[in-house]
Amino acid sequence: MANIICAHVDKAYGAVNVIRDFNLEIEDHEFVVFLGPSGCGKSTLLRMIAGLEEISGGEVSIAGRTVNDLEPRDRGVAMVFQNYALYPHMTIYDNIAFGLRRMKVEASEIDRRIKTVAATLGLEPYLARKPTELSGGQQQRVAIARAMIKTPRVFLFDEPLSNLDAKLRNHMRVEIARLHQSLKTTTIYVTHDQLEAMTLADRIVLMKGGAIEQVGTPAEIYERPRTLFVAGFIGTPNMNFLDVTARSDGETWLLEGDGQRFRVGRARFAIEDGQALTLGIRPSSLSVAASPEDRENTLCGLADLIEFHGDNALVSFRVGDREIGALVPATGQPARGAAVAFSASEDNLHLFDRTTGLSVLRHRS
Repeated sequence: MANIICAHVDKAYGAVNVIRDFNLEIEDHEFVVFLGPSGCGKSTLLRMIAGLEEISGGEVSIAGRTVNDLEPRDRGVAMVFQNYALYPHMTIYDNIAFGLRRMKVEASEIDRRIKTVAATLGLEPYLARKPTELSGGQQQRVAIARAMIKTPRVFLFDEPLSNLDAKLRNHMRVEIARLHQSLKTTTIYVTHDQLEAMTLADRIVLMKGGAIEQVGTPAEIYERPRTLFVAGFIGTPNMNFLDVTARSDGETWLLEGDGQRFRVGRARFAIEDGQALTLGIRPSSLSVAASPEDRENTLCGLADLIEFHGDNALVSFRVGDREIGALVPATGQPARGAAVAFSASEDNLHLFDRTTGLSVLRHRS
């Protein structure tokens, strides 16, 4: 097993710098997810760690050893790609064995390892079949088995589930989580799917434009987003945002904008008088207002769209030029066109400086 350290890592293609001063330490046995939109650099970074891309600057070390100049095969890593990359003319057994045969491992040892990984991944019934005879999820399990059989120090997954349908993605996500619990191999997993990140990760590295936007546990990133970008990226349905301006009002701050008024205490937020802010509220944090006539900390409008989500319904309405969503129990959803009023407690409000995009939530002592 191994820890991984990226120190001041850069990657440039000519004059274009796609990774800038990337610093991260991944602990032994940890499952870390690189998350972010397309083009943020997460797959490029993974490929640098794997040795498939040259590092323009900085240093990558695995288990205390600098690997910048090592070939991929010498780094102790195994990578699972979005494309299964199985040999169609070979059986599943031969696909899994291929890498070990190239390494001149004895046939008896190969057979022992294949039986072990096949049992772990439920592939025993398929070893004599060809890849075309398997489903997408089964083929991805074969790709994982081919990586596992090398007993690597580090697993690297590059969007391995993006080619699967929703049901198979859910199934394979659970299998990958169980596999990690069993093997405890240090793992880096790249995805743009926040559900995969939130359910699999010990820690999430959320990236934007080749740099780290926030690192934390799924709960930390969801509950205390450090920037406006993080708040908008994490969470389904998306967080609601309103532009407000802060005004001192005795022992509280009054936040006003788009015809709305929110009052918050001074202890939770580090605010200055007159500061331009963006207020964020998650749809799940809005509840039907007990007193719709009380206009503070309450959002009112006409329900113009109802989305049925099973147990819940997403009610959309407009506040000024912003569309607001509130997640309510499906049994209590309003009719389209009905007047609605939703309130939120101070504990569920997020505030970001409108200039810097940084959260103004005070750090916990």
